Amino acid sequence: MPSESVEPIAVSPSVAQANRKVAERIQAGGSRDFEDANRQLLARPDVAVIPARSDSGKAVWDFAAYDFLVDGDEQAPAEVNPSLWRQGVLTATAGLFLVTSNGSRAVYQVRGYDLSNMTIIEGDTGLVVIDPLACYETAQAALKLYRDTVEGDRPRPRPVVALIYTHSHVDHFGGARGLFAERNDEVPADLPVIAPDGFLEHAVSENVYAGPAMARRAEYMYAAGLDKSPYAQVGSGLGLTISTGEVTLLPPTDSIGAAQAVTSDDWTPADVIPWRAGLHRRVVDGVRLLFQLTPGTEAPAEMNIYLPELQTLCMAENATHNQHNILSLRGAQVRDAHAWSKYLTDAIQTFGEHTEVEFASHHWPRWGKESILEFLSNQRDMYAYLNDQTLRLANRGYTGIQIAEELQHLPAGLAEHWYNQGYYGSLSHNFKAVYQRYMGWFDGNPAHLWNLPPSEAGTRYVAAMGGAEAVVRTAQEAYDRHPDDPQAYRWVVELLNHVIFADPGTVSEQAARDAKALQAKTFAQLGYGAENGPWRNFYLTGADELRNGPQRPTGKGAPDLVRSMSLEQVFAAMARSVDGPKAAEEQRAAIVLQWNFTDTRQECTTTLRNGVLVYVEGKDLYAGKPQATIVLTRAAFDSLALDGPLFRDNFDAAVKNGTVRVDDQAAADTVFGYLTVPDPMFPIVTPRGGGRG
Repeated sequence: MPSESVEPIAVSPSVAQANRKVAERIQAGGSRDFEDANRQLLARPDVAVIPARSDSGKAVWDFAAYDFLVDGDEQAPAEVNPSLWRQGVLTATAGLFLVTSNGSRAVYQVRGYDLSNMTIIEGDTGLVVIDPLACYETAQAALKLYRDTVEGDRPRPRPVVALIYTHSHVDHFGGARGLFAERNDEVPADLPVIAPDGFLEHAVSENVYAGPAMARRAEYMYAAGLDKSPYAQVGSGLGLTISTGEVTLLPPTDSIGAAQAVTSDDWTPADVIPWRAGLHRRVVDGVRLLFQLTPGTEAPAEMNIYLPELQTLCMAENATHNQHNILSLRGAQVRDAHAWSKYLTDAIQTFGEHTEVEFASHHWPRWGKESILEFLSNQRDMYAYLNDQTLRLANRGYTGIQIAEELQHLPAGLAEHWYNQGYYGSLSHNFKAVYQRYMGWFDGNPAHLWNLPPSEAGTRYVAAMGGAEAVVRTAQEAYDRHPDDPQAYRWVVELLNHVIFADPGTVSEQAARDAKALQAKTFAQLGYGAENGPWRNFYLTGADELRNGPQRPTGKGAPDLVRSMSLEQVFAAMARSVDGPKAAEEQRAAIVLQWNFTDTRQECTTTLRNGVLVYVEGKDLYAGKPQATIVLTRAAFDSLALDGPLFRDNFDAAVKNGTVRVDDQAAADTVFGYLTVPDPMFPIVTPRGGGRG
């Protein structure tokens, strides 16, 4: 949904001047990136938009929206950091590309059809697809582009014979079923679906357990609902944005790492590289694939892939043309920068001498051994630097915030490369993330051990500073001092945040409006000057929320994820929605439910006690006699979670229509009555409850 405030906020003269200085640096530093990003382009998109599967009036991906990047001036507009503009132009290069080929074997990529890339390997009889984008619709369109370009009028197109997920993030599996749209969604029963061990567990953890909160923050990080223009969204650094179509999933049938790695006795000359411990191998439709597991790097479950026949290395998302996130701003587990650098070293030592082509699931490939080794080595050094320098200063007593201020630049040998720039991750939030991984949220100062919540702190700060009108005047004065005071904008947003979060009863209507208007203006300036894509998106989406209120979500649910979850995972997700304080107060005695699944012959027990929903596979020997026994199929159980937000209403309807049987409906309803519904539109830069406006 585009912004309702159509009048954009003007760029301040100081930000425009700062961006001009960045432009001078860009003009002085050339690279092969534009040549490589367009190399072996076979076809551009033949449509302006990719429509939603369920609603032809809605687009899940809009190529035309980024025409201002594709057809725009080489010189960045004043409202965009020229370095980020450069990255936006590169990531807006969309189409089908030939990565490499040798005889009958070829590797293609569809880029610019989603946040991520889809890779297609031609096997002996069909296609092996790596990372099928983020949604059904974009994957379907990407495969069609390949077919129209490469296969043309071929009477019998090559079928998709295998699917590989490099890691557990949604933009690398969400389009899985879209590959079979041409078969009326019929997926071959014997289709190999290959993923790193632990894939499903981590995909569920990230997209279900904390899914609503992450999805809300992702609206800010990728700004998919924001206008696409020099005044608004110009990309996210890793790609343009994330598609908003139907998320699907085909569960893995083959987990790399679950079985023993290849031994030296089983190594053959066809594997090309010298044997190293820990490598796994599969031959899929004649395509030999070697897998290097890299857990704890960019994702908890991730792997690199080597194609010996083509001397080509897929680096998943472990090496891309930007500095990546140690902690994603949408929320995630903190990544291990040390492990990341270690696995990059392993990749260099294992594959480096025998790699002529390198590609990843984002951005464009690299060709030539020397170029690839330089790239991987400098990316490795960058993540090692982030880890080691954070710990060096932490051990001298610096906090995460202080470390980020102390180390504002990479060493020259790293900073001189475009692929190490902070387009997606930033030095500032990455140093803080490494500190958080080792030290946690607390910096050791007891003054920060029990901080007031924002609304209470805001009310007291505003009162101490002489009232809201005085704070807004001080903020305006600081705003006007920029750039003489380079930190002025940072100070303005801190001051005004107290006014916005203060008790509405203590702030006049006019002061509240003035604070929000100036905060939106300041957010816009910080966004216009940001080199980092997510920072720009957060600032500008925050400004939009201040002007128009929280936007409606742009994405859809993911029923395939629910259907792929184990019972334990589904009940774990349910447990996270229990209103614990209310349940503990009202139900002093435990309520035990016995579940019998007639189709899968599974049994389990759930017990609500002390505000906690406890799951036990089979019968709980110590819970006591069940108050109710629930008999149903797994499909009926999935429907209870998918048919609407209120589980108890869905359960009661299913009992009424006979798809669920229960001997004590009141007991079950009591438990389900404590399940709460997430808020997909919770405010971020304004207080919960909205205050005013």
